[in-house]
Amino acid sequence: MREVRNMSVLITGGGSGLGEASARQFAAAGAKVTISGRRRDKIDEVARSIGPACRAVVGDVKVQADREAMIAAAVEHGGKLDALINNAANMYRQPVDGYTEEFLKDAFDTNVISAMMLSSIAVPHLEKTQGAIIFIGSTHTRRAFPGASPYATTKAAVEGLTRVMAAELGKRQIRVGCILPGAVSTELNLRAGLFNAEEAAARYNAIASLHALGRIGTGEEVAEAIEYLVRAEWVTGVALEVDGGIGLGVSNF
Repeated sequence: MREVRNMSVLITGGGSGLGEASARQFAAAGAKVTISGRRRDKIDEVARSIGPACRAVVGDVKVQADREAMIAAAVEHGGKLDALINNAANMYRQPVDGYTEEFLKDAFDTNVISAMMLSSIAVPHLEKTQGAIIFIGSTHTRRAFPGASPYATTKAAVEGLTRVMAAELGKRQIRVGCILPGAVSTELNLRAGLFNAEEAAARYNAIASLHALGRIGTGEEVAEAIEYLVRAEWVTGVALEVDGGIGLGVSNF
């Protein structure tokens, strides 16, 4: 297993949720962490609370110039790039008989194409360090939730992408992995405007019993799994379910 200390890690969507939890996980282990996000107040707050090990860069993963700036900032901050964690995403819900082409294109642009393009820019740097690319998938590819087909489809694309990219980049000693989290309380649904805070809390409580372990997860538990994939030198192409057993299809009623 590789040591995290002195690694240079770029995490997109680092202002809250899994991105913030991952930033804290890697910084605590001694890495130089660069976080990006569109909300300056959020990422600056996270970076300040972590300290000098964390640098914040404002940017939109859908903009090529911003993607290039993120990579450059991480290389400058850490002196290299050891890991790219493609965490930035939005939750997209739309009924099958209400699809709009603009909505679906935005879903793929945000959740899939942006991560592909950022990974492409990162490859030359990761080849030098024999580093890793991590995608964030979802157990929406294991359990069917009505109304969530746009989101589930983008996450299925990311999962397939992980395997092909791992096969292609293996000869360059770049490892690629995907984390499939179960229900974790983050701002994703709130940012998407799907629910208010009270409704989101009620939904999380309602689905706790769908997990074999009887509860939703924490950002820290997912961050631990992300760190594992970054450190594991003989693991690539894997989709790791970190989901409390929701993908098993059982319930604790």
